[in-house]
Amino acid sequence: MIIIPARLASTRFPKKVLADVGGLPMVVRTAKQVMHLDDVVIAAEDEEIIEVCKAHGIKAMLTSTTHKSGTDRINECAQLLDINDDELVINIQADEPFIEPEVVELLIERLNLLKEYELPFIMGSCYNAINAEAAADPNLVKVVMDDDHNAIYFSRSLIPYNRSGAATYFGHIGIYGFTKKSLHDFCALDDAPIEDIEKLEQLRAIYHAHKITMVKVASTGFGIDTPEDLERAKEIFLIDKLSNN
Repeated sequence: MIIIPARLASTRFPKKVLADVGGLPMVVRTAKQVMHLDDVVIAAEDEEIIEVCKAHGIKAMLTSTTHKSGTDRINECAQLLDINDDELVINIQADEPFIEPEVVELLIERLNLLKEYELPFIMGSCYNAINAEAAADPNLVKVVMDDDHNAIYFSRSLIPYNRSGAATYFGHIGIYGFTKKSLHDFCALDDAPIEDIEKLEQLRAIYHAHKITMVKVASTGFGIDTPEDLERAKEIFLIDKLSNN
């Protein structure tokens, strides 16, 4: 099950999930990128999003307006859908119209492998290699991992500190996967101090000693956070359209 949380009240870019991207609302474009992989549901807090999604044949469910995060929103949606506790729930952000299906597939494969071990908590995400210039951008979250490909820490800061001159940097890709039970357990955890400091909710799992398995992928996709990002996205779709004509 792929659940995409969506809301209109974005602080930096209000109503961005309904902005036109290549002839489709952004949230619809994102859903159509991955809907051949699994069932897709939009978890929204606004009736306007629900109506837009339904007009494009995308299933959408109305959720509470009081959720602190998108993860809480998809957790409510998963409970309402009444899926099995061991079913995978993949969280893709509504502002990711360039998400590559292969990235989602790799994450699903890793999580299905972990399910065979009947672990009490299963959570995963993705990362890719980035250069030093990109790593210096606080808007791009970095991740450091252990030898078993579990996340040690995520940060907006440059990590690791390159004292030796031989650092390799990895950028976090904001797609998450859980079993339904693990998703519920994650949302039931107390907020972590480091989570609030960095404004990165995945740090809650690490703070409470839960493992986050990380899958290395090759991705050129990007999220749309600002009007400038939207203009870049429109240019890409226009170029693609012209090249296919």
